Amino acid sequence: MARCFHSPGVHAITPQRDFVFSTFTFHFDFFPRGAQTPSMRRRDFIRTTCAGIGAYTLGTRFGLADTTGKLASDIVTLGKSGIKASRLAMGTGTHGSDGSSDQTRLGLASMSDLFKHAYDHGVNFWDSADQYGSHPNLKDALKGIPREKVVILTKTHASTADEMKADLDRFRQEIGTDYIDILLLHCMTDPNWPQQKAGAMDVLSEAAQKGIVKMHGTSCHTFGALTTAANTDWVQVDLARINPAGVIMDAAPDKVVPVLRDMKKKGKAVIGMKIFGEGRLISRMDECLKFVMGLDCVDCFTIGSRSKDDLSDLVKRIPAAANS
Repeated sequence: MARCFHSPGVHAITPQRDFVFSTFTFHFDFFPRGAQTPSMRRRDFIRTTCAGIGAYTLGTRFGLADTTGKLASDIVTLGKSGIKASRLAMGTGTHGSDGSSDQTRLGLASMSDLFKHAYDHGVNFWDSADQYGSHPNLKDALKGIPREKVVILTKTHASTADEMKADLDRFRQEIGTDYIDILLLHCMTDPNWPQQKAGAMDVLSEAAQKGIVKMHGTSCHTFGALTTAANTDWVQVDLARINPAGVIMDAAPDKVVPVLRDMKKKGKAVIGMKIFGEGRLISRMDECLKFVMGLDCVDCFTIGSRSKDDLSDLVKRIPAAANS
């Protein structure tokens, strides 16, 4: 007799041994205990079946596009800026606060090697922030990689014009560059952030006209702030929290995805973050990757790796998930 279990989007198996999802019913015959199907054991069969139903569920709810053939190293164009970045960005902010993160705590040499390892695998997009203390790590990595070959993103907590001017000068000195590709107002939570950040926004607009900054925008951490970003012309790019489970997101995916699609329709670039829910969805990595790659409103995404092995696994996992 079939045993009952629960999985997201799948009801318990009934005594008739049916999988029930929405208005569709899938019937399977189970083999006696200890027996095997022609190609796999029963637990693998159930796991594979549930994964397939889960993928079907997400695809139906969110209208996910075909992800076949997508790679970490695919080059995407961000909004109207002309910036060309790899699908995967090398994150540096895992548990990042007070000027340090899991990545910066590796040390300059180890982190520089990790950046170079990413670059050798076609990952040319580096995601940093003042809050993470990762600017010196970028500077060290640039000693062996031409500046024009990588896309550098960083973030500021500046609010006033004077604060932003000071950050712009300091950031460029710390990174060792004359320009910054993408500069974001970091961690917007108040829906009225444009009023609070007006001075910083004016300085970034002027910097963009001078070529000091190529693209400016926000990273948002509440649904209200995200909605404001979607409706603010100044925002050219947004760093948005997105995963299929709604873990550490601004709202449930059903609410967030329409806002991100609105951003895309307006010509804004969208970069995904918290793809694995800050590690809480590590057992669902392939599902999370396939989900974000299937969204037509997410251009690319950032994930922090702590070692070359972690990064190599991620680079291999992305096409495997895309083709699943």
